[in-house]
Amino acid sequence: MPPNQRDFHVLSSHIDDEDSSTRRYRCAVLGCGMMGQEHVSYMAGYADRVSIDFLCDPHTDSLNKCVKVLREFSSTVKTPMLLQDEEELLQFAHSIDLLVIATPNYQHAGQLLRWANNDMTILVEKPAAISTAQIDALNVHMNARVWVAMEYRFMPAIRQLLELRDVVGDIQMVTIRENRFPFLHKIGAWNRDPQKTGDTLVEKCCHFFDLMRLITGQEVDLDKIRTMAQRGINYEHEALTTDPIIDAAYVMMKFRKGSEERVAAMGCLELCMYADGSRHQEEIVVTGTKGRLEAYLPENKVYAFVRPNQDQWKDRSVPPPRNVVQPTVFDCNKMMDGQDIPSHGGYHYGSTAVEWYRLLNAMDSYKVTGEWEPAVSLTDGIRAVEIGLTATAEIVNDL
Repeated sequence: MPPNQRDFHVLSSHIDDEDSSTRRYRCAVLGCGMMGQEHVSYMAGYADRVSIDFLCDPHTDSLNKCVKVLREFSSTVKTPMLLQDEEELLQFAHSIDLLVIATPNYQHAGQLLRWANNDMTILVEKPAAISTAQIDALNVHMNARVWVAMEYRFMPAIRQLLELRDVVGDIQMVTIRENRFPFLHKIGAWNRDPQKTGDTLVEKCCHFFDLMRLITGQEVDLDKIRTMAQRGINYEHEALTTDPIIDAAYVMMKFRKGSEERVAAMGCLELCMYADGSRHQEEIVVTGTKGRLEAYLPENKVYAFVRPNQDQWKDRSVPPPRNVVQPTVFDCNKMMDGQDIPSHGGYHYGSTAVEWYRLLNAMDSYKVTGEWEPAVSLTDGIRAVEIGLTATAEIVNDL
């Protein structure tokens, strides 16, 4: 049993003493690795609204790191109860208002189903599932209040791009490129095992497929996805016990138009997980009938271009004058300034701060209206996984 665990009766009496109308949300974190620690660091900024009562992880080192993060960001909070078995945590379900699931990917769907019948909100890290069987089980049995943690939606540059969508007219093309360093090492190397992640186009790229749906407002036609990919380029020097993961891919897709008036957009994802020195880690390009948007990370800027009209570009036998195709630049590095959102750098350019701000507001609204309106629903999470699974199944080259 890890250190710092306290008698539950002491904790329970402390919780029950709070007035129910003003009581802070009683929270538990299931999975205390990198993302669990990230969530705790932001939860600590809401000491007046959130009480972190339970931390659960089978690894003592992860638990202790999570407590250290909690102390770093909020030195006055009480020490949570530390548990190493999910079954133990389930015993206290009646004392939990918000459960954060930040465990390895293959555990998410089963944990959602185990906790679904409790009256609580569940924030689950992406992906919500890693297989068609898990998706089917969630679709049949899941009716809990779920928010899927798609942090990329809340990155400053991406939020700015979303606000500017109308500038480009009807969206025709969305291209997302991620050229980055390889997957980090995690306990048991589970993130290098396709059977535990759904493979990279699910584990990593569900973020980007979610953004494509959000940007276009259209659903992907799963019958029109084509993929070329490479496996194990970066991991040739590692003694892997499983098939190597996909670490580079091109995924092409067609969307379904939402109405007869709209044109179905096209999408393209480029992924390279052995491009450590890239100038931009993520690039999102949206092209429409009237212009183009380009978002770059970690530069955290958005460039908006508007196509020249007939008066600005009279002679179409030569390229347009340079002065009429200059971009408007939106610097998003200080987008959080002046907002009442507890924030620090974190792993996702401060997006987790926005996620927590909106999540807690959604929980407040639910208490008043009885309507659960997450920014990222379980359906959103499942759709992104379905695209990733289909893209993996539709690889046209031999790996």
